[in-house]
Amino acid sequence: MIAVMALTACNGNKFHVDGVVEGANDSTTLILEQSSNGEWFILDTVRVDNSGKFSVSAEAPEVPSIYQLRYGDQVICFPIDSLDHLTINSKLPHFATDYTIAGSDHALQVMAIDKEAMKFAGGKGTDAELQAWKDQLAHQIVADPSGIVAYYTINKYINGKPLFDPLNDNDLRIIGAVANSFNSFRPDDPRTDYLVNLLLDGQRRRRSLTAPTDTVYADVASIIDIKLQDYNGKEYSLTKVAADNRVVLLDFTIYQTEYSPQINKLLNDIYQSYHSRGLTIYQVSLDQDNVAWRQAAQNLPWITVFDPRSVNSQYVGAYNVTGMPTTFIIRNGEIVERVEDITRLKAAVAKYM
Repeated sequence: MIAVMALTACNGNKFHVDGVVEGANDSTTLILEQSSNGEWFILDTVRVDNSGKFSVSAEAPEVPSIYQLRYGDQVICFPIDSLDHLTINSKLPHFATDYTIAGSDHALQVMAIDKEAMKFAGGKGTDAELQAWKDQLAHQIVADPSGIVAYYTINKYINGKPLFDPLNDNDLRIIGAVANSFNSFRPDDPRTDYLVNLLLDGQRRRRSLTAPTDTVYADVASIIDIKLQDYNGKEYSLTKVAADNRVVLLDFTIYQTEYSPQINKLLNDIYQSYHSRGLTIYQVSLDQDNVAWRQAAQNLPWITVFDPRSVNSQYVGAYNVTGMPTTFIIRNGEIVERVEDITRLKAAVAKYM
């Protein structure tokens, strides 16, 4: 309950949800509930009128939060960012499957996720189809890992099982991207500790099942070679680049994100400051579409290569990349530091120059 109170402030500002439930009457009751890391708490109840119309409101959350509208054992989930006004139209008896939402881009994204998940409920759909959908979701998550939709997605269950399983290496990296991003950009969010603990517990359980020898966890380790092509089709080997340069920044990024221009501006500042003293940058693009990468790469003075496997790349796994951007400082062929807080990157580099 304390967590719910932290999510929802008594500030006098309210969000509103209204709409029509076809087939309902004035004996139909809907329940508005709020989530606190998987626990649901009732905020209000509302009766629809004889035409199926309803309207309900509640205190606007201090931070984006997940809510659901319940009819019996059927629920429609949606996020509320602040003073949102959503319209939900549905039909009985299929309240949770035959519905639409309007009024919020994030709510539309959650609706799309839930409706796609219905295709796999009850064991429907193939493993290949499910994995293809998860790959799409993973790219969306990594593009906005501190967003409410990313939080919702990694906590989604289908057939009683987590859509993103902490015991699966690829899934754990996606969970890590969200946990690390919340920890960096939303340290006071009531969900941050939960996400960090989810990640750490998954890592502990994975290590108890297997002990990989080629994953970079420590700050100092030998580099694992990366061989990828730049926009001209020329292949660059990370070990060769490291041998030819005093210091190399190995940077994993996605160009199709809002932060990308800002990150590249910072990298350019570092590059211009230290390139003459033996520094270069080996930047790995994990974009799904290479068009944005190619357009940007042509204007960058350092090495930028493209990995067509995106967030499912073997290199993402080998370097234990759990958030974007993640940068490693390589000196004399050895990884000497891993930097996930981009604001301290230039100071970190200066130590090795």
